[in-house]
Amino acid sequence: MNNTEFSALLFGGSVVAGLIGSLTGLGGGVVIVPLLTIGFGVDIRYAIGASLISVIATSSGAASAYVREGFSNVRVGMFLEIATSAGALAGAALAAYVPAAGLAILFGCVLLFSAFAPSHEVRSGPGQEQAAGSIGARLGLNSTYPTIEGITAYSVQRVPLGFGIMGIAGMLSGLLGIGSGAVKVLAMDLAMGLPFKVSTTTSNFMIGVTAAASAGVYLHRGYVDPGLVMPVMLGVVAGSLTGAKLLVKLASTQVRMIFRGVIVVLGVEMLYNGWTGRI
Repeated sequence: MNNTEFSALLFGGSVVAGLIGSLTGLGGGVVIVPLLTIGFGVDIRYAIGASLISVIATSSGAASAYVREGFSNVRVGMFLEIATSAGALAGAALAAYVPAAGLAILFGCVLLFSAFAPSHEVRSGPGQEQAAGSIGARLGLNSTYPTIEGITAYSVQRVPLGFGIMGIAGMLSGLLGIGSGAVKVLAMDLAMGLPFKVSTTTSNFMIGVTAAASAGVYLHRGYVDPGLVMPVMLGVVAGSLTGAKLLVKLASTQVRMIFRGVIVVLGVEMLYNGWTGRI
């Protein structure tokens, strides 16, 4: 396979990765890392370096569209970014000391946990009134988002728990190069009670900043290969813009099914390859 064919295949796979990452809030890295390590035999640390750059591209490509449509909760995203950025720096510093197979196994465990964790269903009515004096209300984090029925209000709950989980999410981002969107979505959906579409779109808004915090560490250590990064980044941007348009038309249950299906397959594959030493 020559360089042109290699780049073309990378671009095609990255378009799919960006589409999936944009729809689910996982970031393209959740597909890029397995694609490069398993499909193309790239060392996992170089795959993570390329993934972090692609995650920044995913966030840039999709986040603006989601903010414009009224899905992303920018106040929640900026508040939680304090925890994720600090965690990302810590994770990137640890990455050099963790074996590649260990990273792959950890990656697989995170994905499977994300797939089988119970999901939050948005409550309306009295539940919103009860949360009026909560931390989320005092910080001005409660908001609304568009649905088929119209504009729906929601309240942000258990803010300290969500903030702590976001620190762990940031550390996983620095270690694995995935943007830790899976953990971010779960933290906002399950712990903080945000609607699933708000969780995925706010995750897309956040992952670029989180990835940027750790990408500099990988760049300094020489794990960012321009020949690898360029087709991946371009493909992810194209896919994420397409995903942003599709999300508006899909129901939350459909988005959740895509989310779970993708990460189950990738989680099992990464666990197998890490356990057998193929990475």
